[in-house]
Amino acid sequence: MMKYPLSDKYHTPELLSKMTGPNPLKLEEELLSKHHIPEGGIVCDLGSGNGLTSVFLAKEYGFQVYAADLLSNPEENRSFFTRMGLTEQQIIPVKADAFSLPFEEEFFDAIISTDSYKSFGRDPSFLDEKLLPFVKPGGYLYIAIPGMKKDLHDALPDELLLSWSPEQLDNIHDLGYWADVVIQSKGAEIVMISEMQSHEAAWSDWLEQENESAANDRLAIEAGGGKHLNSIEIIMRKKDWFGEGVHFDESIHDIACEYSI
Repeated sequence: MMKYPLSDKYHTPELLSKMTGPNPLKLEEELLSKHHIPEGGIVCDLGSGNGLTSVFLAKEYGFQVYAADLLSNPEENRSFFTRMGLTEQQIIPVKADAFSLPFEEEFFDAIISTDSYKSFGRDPSFLDEKLLPFVKPGGYLYIAIPGMKKDLHDALPDELLLSWSPEQLDNIHDLGYWADVVIQSKGAEIVMISEMQSHEAAWSDWLEQENESAANDRLAIEAGGGKHLNSIEIIMRKKDWFGEGVHFDESIHDIACEYSI
């Protein structure tokens, strides 16, 4: 059973209330359990929301974090960061569109995205055209997204529809789907794509929250919808200057597809 020594530090009512879905800190702790980001590395927390994951990355890993989000208020996040004891050198809130990031090319040692990649990364061209230009050669992408154990869009289960519309479920897919998307990248190689062990713990924390969104999600889960869902991690490495990188093993895709059968 996984333990969460880092994210458990943030298990307080005030901080848990900032969650907008399954506990992103537990997902992120697993995602970064064997990370290759240098000490003091510059990272982009893409789709950072209200900044909870950004605080986690700065305080627990010592990264210099750019909290990039299109919908959140940078000044509200800045105030939160200050209350958490972080300086402007440690963490920088940025209002940013994932399709038009306002950074210099090859600026980041890594881009980390927890929960949000499903909203903008389904187009196979997004990775090479919109994201990789901002990652240093040899840098990494760490992605955690909600998924399905098997794509069910041709006949969505009634229990899932208790909480989410077909349109909302349209960006929730299985491992095989995501493997087919990211394998098309010419600029990065897949290091790992797999189901996450932290899925159930992250969902448990979320469903205990007393807010309208969590209450809505409980409808599907209490009706048995949870058996269809998982969380997926994707780790990729940007190729170096010579267009060479970690060799992609076709078996990774085969293994991913097995989860969809």
